[in-house]
Amino acid sequence: MIEIPRFNISSEEWIEDKLLYGKKLAVLIREKLKIWTNEKNIKPGLAALLVGEDEASKIYVSSKEKAASEIGFHSIVKKLPASASQEEVAAVIHEWNLDSSIDGILVQLPLPKQINSQNILQAISPEKDADGFHFVNMGRLMAKEKGTIACTPLGIMVMIKELGIETEGKHAVVLGRSNIVGKPMAQLLLDSGQCTVTICHSKSKNLQEMVSKADILISAMGVRDIVDHSKIKEGSVVVDVGMHRIEGKVKGDLDYKEIINKVSFITPVPGGVGPMTIAMLLYNTYQNALWKKEKESYLA
Repeated sequence: MIEIPRFNISSEEWIEDKLLYGKKLAVLIREKLKIWTNEKNIKPGLAALLVGEDEASKIYVSSKEKAASEIGFHSIVKKLPASASQEEVAAVIHEWNLDSSIDGILVQLPLPKQINSQNILQAISPEKDADGFHFVNMGRLMAKEKGTIACTPLGIMVMIKELGIETEGKHAVVLGRSNIVGKPMAQLLLDSGQCTVTICHSKSKNLQEMVSKADILISAMGVRDIVDHSKIKEGSVVVDVGMHRIEGKVKGDLDYKEIINKVSFITPVPGGVGPMTIAMLLYNTYQNALWKKEKESYLA
């Protein structure tokens, strides 16, 4: 069984009025990672590649670099112009694969149209995969073997575990089937959560019926108002992965203010899932560094 990391953080420190503030939990997790890193006497290295001038990507990479540096990681950001070729991008990945100071590699998406994103992601060594997007790590998750897990679903699972609710035998419904969130989320709920899992998507004909049966609802379809709020089950736990900019404000797939009175817990947007994704990127890099140290000790 895949083990979900436990940070043993009191719910009082990050939950407020049914709202699961991942932003608060992420700060506390980063503090734990800093302590663990010092205790293990390791200095994890995170390398991020940014291609082009996308402003949102710049901000996102900058926040990752800052978060890594604050907890004592070795942090590198490489920037290439939007005109960079497939070969130039691959050359950076190859260099980092061979660099012993780097434990986690992330390529900020989206990449320019002339770059084959899938080929670039698969060029990253599975042992240095920080995002959990490599097919080897995806396969390990399916086989319930140790490997790097995609950051967003891992972050959600950490929130559920830290929440301390009983998940065994519960009905979990995942809206969305992407390789980045939907599929790994369903697998984690199935194996680590011991849930009965239903995956719904844009072609599902009975989506609202499934929503009404969900003890745990994960909305990761990226479609605003895909769910009929009246169908959400009383006492359920709802996690909203969606992000939409509406009239200058960031909102999720759901309107949490409409359903907060009927659910047990719900993630707000913003401040819910997003910060946990970055925290898990750091955790994955830390874990890669730890595995490398253990392997070196075994071979010594």
